[in-house]
Amino acid sequence: MISFFVCLAILIVGYFVYGKVVEKTFGPDDRETPAVALEDGVDYVVMPEWRLFMIQLLNIAGLGPIWGAVGGAMWGPSVFLWITFGTIFAGAVHDFASGFMSMRNKGMSISEVTGNYMGNVMRNIMRVFSVVLLFMVGVVFAKGPAGLLAYLCGKGGSSIFGNASFWLVIIILYYFVATFLSVDKIIGKLYPVFGICLIIMAIGVALGMIFKGYGSTIPEIFPLQNRHPGGNAIWPMMFISVACGACSGFHSTQSPIMARCCKSEFQARRVFYGAMVCEGIIALVWAAASIALFDKAGGLMTGLKEAMAEGQSACVYNICYTTMGGFGAVLAMLGVIACPITSGDTAFRSARLTVADWAKLDQKDWKKRLALAAPLLILGYIVCHLDYNTVWNYFASTNQILAMIVLWTAAMYLVKNGKKPWIAVVPAVFMSAVTMTCVLSSNLYLGGISFFHNIAYVGGLVITAAFLALFLVKANQAKSGLKK
Repeated sequence: MISFFVCLAILIVGYFVYGKVVEKTFGPDDRETPAVALEDGVDYVVMPEWRLFMIQLLNIAGLGPIWGAVGGAMWGPSVFLWITFGTIFAGAVHDFASGFMSMRNKGMSISEVTGNYMGNVMRNIMRVFSVVLLFMVGVVFAKGPAGLLAYLCGKGGSSIFGNASFWLVIIILYYFVATFLSVDKIIGKLYPVFGICLIIMAIGVALGMIFKGYGSTIPEIFPLQNRHPGGNAIWPMMFISVACGACSGFHSTQSPIMARCCKSEFQARRVFYGAMVCEGIIALVWAAASIALFDKAGGLMTGLKEAMAEGQSACVYNICYTTMGGFGAVLAMLGVIACPITSGDTAFRSARLTVADWAKLDQKDWKKRLALAAPLLILGYIVCHLDYNTVWNYFASTNQILAMIVLWTAAMYLVKNGKKPWIAVVPAVFMSAVTMTCVLSSNLYLGGISFFHNIAYVGGLVITAAFLALFLVKANQAKSGLKK
């Protein structure tokens, strides 16, 4: 259990120490923010900082730090390292950069921000890429809680409330309302309540794990050992499986929502970097609980594999019930359900904003909002009927590809503003190696062709080296332009 507490301490210290380094590098000042300059009562609305933090946390949390961490726990306590250092040096930098760059660019969506620093070709690629990813997020975060609600309500024998399709319709209808109305009407009022549930849930699981003695069953990180029952290699799939609890491209699509609501640039570290660190702590708790509560045969996470085979909803419920009992389980499950719903609605909201920025449609007019929101949600409902596991697998991998692109964008932003880019370059290189190796080795992409699978590890590093070389060339050109 020592490893868990050490990683928890590193996350907390990392926020105060490295978070300050990141803030100093980007250099916030007293200029007027988009929330003030472009206030429209719909998307550009100044809100108190504590609400900004809670909304950002709920926007980015979703099922990621819970289901992703539970899945990542299959590799054993080595996942603690990725959650901890990934959060501090990659995920939180990524979230801070996407929020800060959006503030510096009139609150634009991440696709437009990327185009401003990486060129129009990348802008158009990111427009399509972002909307597709947001759709997959909306689908995943609609079907997930619908399944959880049906699982809970089905325990009472109800044929209607135990039907996932019933809850799916309810959630989609809620998504439409939250996507259409101004940001302070539903999101600004309900999210702080859900945020409290989420935080209490994480604290309850942690305390239950510790005081009921389960923590003593957690192996220490060192010596490093792959404890996956299926023998799946840690690299690169563990880094793909645990996204939202360490580094997630989806967050960059959410940060502009709050970038349009910040009164001051100095709020960026607390709102964006801070929310990501909080999510990392939540992921650490769930990963630790998953390792602690299930049997281990031969040092492998066989018990967790069996629990996951019964369904992710059942696995999460068992963890909640075991650590906190009946009342705690209900409270915890509310938090687990609220997480994905509060990311799903803002995923569709971000899709609306991305398309609106793309088409240059003023969203203050309710008719124009309706013209975008209605077809997005109808199409989303249709996509919800696709195979869940397939959608989730594509979401997980494209999610990390987006994180890679945004980190390279952040590095170029720093170069073009006369700053040292290495706090973004290092995680960009790392995420490039992860994602390119995944693309070459996974059956979802080129890994279906045996040739690419065989060269995946070397090929991933070669492509990453090419990305770095291209960045250095472009960075030198940008620096030359600044000198002129």
